[in-house]
Amino acid sequence: MTSANPENMLKHNKENSDERVPLLSRAQDEKVMTDKYSGASFHGSVFNLSCTIVGSGIMSLPATLKMLGLVPGIVLIVIVAFVIEASIEMLLRFSKAGSAYSYGDAMADAFGRIGKVLLQICIVIYNTGSLIVYMIIIEDVLSGSTSKEVHHAGILEGWFGEHWWTSRAFVLVAVTVFIFFPLMFFERIDSARYISVISVGLAIVFLLVVIGVTTFKLVDGSIETPKWFPAVTDSTSFLNLFTAVPVVVFAYICHYNVHTIQNELSDSSLIQGVVRGSLALCAVVYVMTGIFGFLLFGESTYTDLLSNFDTDIGVPYSSLFNDIVRISYAGHVILVFPTIFLPLRLNLDGLLFPSARPLALDKKRFVLESVGLVLISLVGAISIPNIWVAFEFTGATMGGLLAFVFPASITLKDPHCIATTKDKIVSVSMIILAVVSNVMAIYSNLSSLLS
Repeated sequence: MTSANPENMLKHNKENSDERVPLLSRAQDEKVMTDKYSGASFHGSVFNLSCTIVGSGIMSLPATLKMLGLVPGIVLIVIVAFVIEASIEMLLRFSKAGSAYSYGDAMADAFGRIGKVLLQICIVIYNTGSLIVYMIIIEDVLSGSTSKEVHHAGILEGWFGEHWWTSRAFVLVAVTVFIFFPLMFFERIDSARYISVISVGLAIVFLLVVIGVTTFKLVDGSIETPKWFPAVTDSTSFLNLFTAVPVVVFAYICHYNVHTIQNELSDSSLIQGVVRGSLALCAVVYVMTGIFGFLLFGESTYTDLLSNFDTDIGVPYSSLFNDIVRISYAGHVILVFPTIFLPLRLNLDGLLFPSARPLALDKKRFVLESVGLVLISLVGAISIPNIWVAFEFTGATMGGLLAFVFPASITLKDPHCIATTKDKIVSVSMIILAVVSNVMAIYSNLSSLLS
């Protein structure tokens, strides 16, 4: 019997040892990749999160004040900002305790694999719906729309007339090919920081025009006295008030991007400051938009404020201001794309390939998923041009889950025994708020459809 060669034994033991060592988890792999990255700046992260927050919801806020009245509407916008900040703070605190590097990992830590899958499904549905709605907005602004036999001319149609190259489908395909396709190849949120600055800047341009026009009309004396409080005449009008809550909540949803932005920060402890700074900036923009938009159009304020800017607004150079508002908003919506698309792609990949290596390391999977998601959104926007009611129901469900129910459920589950009595009270209140307001909103929407 010959003795074993020590070198062979060492090599054999090393191979067996390598086989026994499990691969890093998906979250750990992503964290290792992030560690190789020098890190995002505080200000760039604030703009990226602000860009995530400020989307199509800003256009519904003047109508919210029209429904609730000036005082309750402003109070609701401010209160929801504080509640959203509380839900994100709890989510980040419990994520840290469980060494979770994503929203999905925090759900998995509390509820296992089923919790993470449920969250990923909600994000995929919510963000896909958001992209389709944004594409429809772009179609409406650039090519026009027809609602209840009333045609609202788009910018291109107003400038050049009706042609095949100003049609909704052609314009959206062109925007997708020349803008969305290049933007979809961003691998990190931080890569979009300059785009986010421009996007938030365009939203502020829109706001400044609204403030300027409203101030001119205030001085001119052509502004009606606003409604300070809601007019409640029957049970239906009372129930309609609850539809305002989901609208304001959805305007602040950004939870699906918070962990990604934290992971990319050069100092992850800055994330709370990033969240507070972004929410403060957006709350100011929201309050100002709500006040001046409602003052400008009063009881004639449409649910989508943009619809008010396709007619004479009663000031010199009215058509010029209308175009500035619509162009700035269309540009803003287009540039929001990366901050919505990146978490959508990441969560879809995690849902379809939970055990695969990080998406950034598999270029073929990265490209196929990116192109597939953009094409699905494109086809949806072209073939289903009127989906606002459908996404009111989807948004009421998914938005409430992402913003309130999931963070509160993690806190109540308390897998690491760190929840305080205050945390539990706040969590129960969040769940009640989400359930009651969303049920009322859905009931009100169903009643209006059936009546």
